[in-house]
Amino acid sequence: MIIVTSSSILGKKVVKTLGLVRGNTIRSRNIGKDILAELKQIVGGEIEGYTKLLAEAREQALDRMIADAERLGANAILDMRFGTSEVMTHAAEILAYGTAVIVEDEKK
Repeated sequence: MIIVTSSSILGKKVVKTLGLVRGNTIRSRNIGKDILAELKQIVGGEIEGYTKLLAEAREQALDRMIADAERLGANAILDMRFGTSEVMTHAAEILAYGTAVIVEDEKK
């Protein structure tokens, strides 16, 4: 699966647009991590627990978007983006979305 943030792929042409694909996950913070994060704010620096949590959430959302595209028969996703929103106190949604397409090599 080719995934790009652009509307085209160099050397490929879109032969069919299959539509919007998406994948999401909602993650909540952990009280233990919240306490450590509060302490980290005092001394400064990266809050590694949250960095890891968000990286895992992005990967899960991306995997779900790819599965959605594969169900449609796509071999590429164009204009891929991530979005996030707070859905409740201490819980956030990570959304991956893009346009599922079928691409072929351009003829020379």
